[in-house]
Amino acid sequence: MEIEFSSLDDTLARFTLTGASPAFANGFRRAMIGEVPTLAIEDVRIYDNTSAFFDEMLAHRLGLIPIKTDLSTYSTKEKCSCGGAGCPGCMVTFTLSVEGPKTVLSGDLIPQDPNATPVYDNIPIVKLTKGQKLVIEAHAILNTGREHAKWQPTLVCGFKNHPVIFISEACDACAMCVDECPRGILAVRGKKVEVVDGKLTDCSMCKLCEKACLSSGIGDEPAITISAEADQYIFVVESDGSLPVKEIMDRALHYIRDQSDELERQIGEISGDEKK
Repeated sequence: MEIEFSSLDDTLARFTLTGASPAFANGFRRAMIGEVPTLAIEDVRIYDNTSAFFDEMLAHRLGLIPIKTDLSTYSTKEKCSCGGAGCPGCMVTFTLSVEGPKTVLSGDLIPQDPNATPVYDNIPIVKLTKGQKLVIEAHAILNTGREHAKWQPTLVCGFKNHPVIFISEACDACAMCVDECPRGILAVRGKKVEVVDGKLTDCSMCKLCEKACLSSGIGDEPAITISAEADQYIFVVESDGSLPVKEIMDRALHYIRDQSDELERQIGEISGDEKK
């Protein structure tokens, strides 16, 4: 199994996964979305709210604000030494006290831990008019997207099969397939249609080029055929900023390995063949 990156930074990764089954590719995708923990606001104490929003609406908006997460510092409440009571090792406290006229932004939240700030300072929470107030205390905890979407570390996480475009010698360069391709992947070069350099991965496998080729009267079989590699996938993963995308991938792969080891252990116990 191999991973080859075409681009990688803290927030976005594009890579090709080769030598994996469809089940593993989808399991990897699901692990990145739902099994990598992040911080998100879970409990909100509202001491004063004279805004136009109900308390529940404010709490919902606060929960959706992505928070920078250091997984080496925080643990889930279940694994924390405090036993889930809430301490600086498993919980971050935010305070907010604002009076209008003002648009309350995520940057107005004051964190107990300066390293656990909102990813973006300009996320609007509520607009206050003159005389309106908002005083709250919020607690962020570590959890996963399996529990609630607000803990998902990704904005985009998906994959598709790697496309294969085959152009036979029957091609007469009529260019009907070129005109039909919605993504500009094909071009006429000399007396034959070819794939534009660097554009193969943009193919959506819509097969409009095949239909256009057949409509040209070439015969019963198109000169261009579109298929997919059986064990090669193109991934796009975008982080919400709470974690670097490379760490999201790394944590997801460790999760899959740990789950596999646990499954192997349990099967060994059932069969009486437990590994020493």
